[in-house]
Amino acid sequence: MDAPKDMQALAKAMMARAYAPYSKFAVGAVVRGTNGKLYGGCNVENAAYPESCCAESSAISAMVADGERRIAEVVVMAKADDPVTPCGGCRQRLREFAGDDVKIHFCDASGTRGTLTMGELLPHSFGPSHLGVGHLGVKP
Repeated sequence: MDAPKDMQALAKAMMARAYAPYSKFAVGAVVRGTNGKLYGGCNVENAAYPESCCAESSAISAMVADGERRIAEVVVMAKADDPVTPCGGCRQRLREFAGDDVKIHFCDASGTRGTLTMGELLPHSFGPSHLGVGHLGVKP
């Protein structure tokens, strides 16, 4: 399954804006909220490596700042020989806002390299429901 073209275009633009002077590994990410809006992000590195920010985290932050709390679809784009999937930390960040059926597309500038659902990407995950909290931070 191919990632939507509008999401690929924004991910490519985000990847071009990445600040990755240390790793030289630029990543762009886009999440589509259930409201239909696209939210883009890029990785922003810092000399203090733990203070760096992943592209997926940046996109999620933009979504939350806009008031959206649910992800409908995700695109992650990077230049690499193999498809690049979200790191472990970003998988958990995505899980906070995405259900098991949400599609995560792995792309490079030439197009889609693979697609998995959130449940396939992070099986047996731990999320808000395990804490008795809904996706809006409210107890059901």
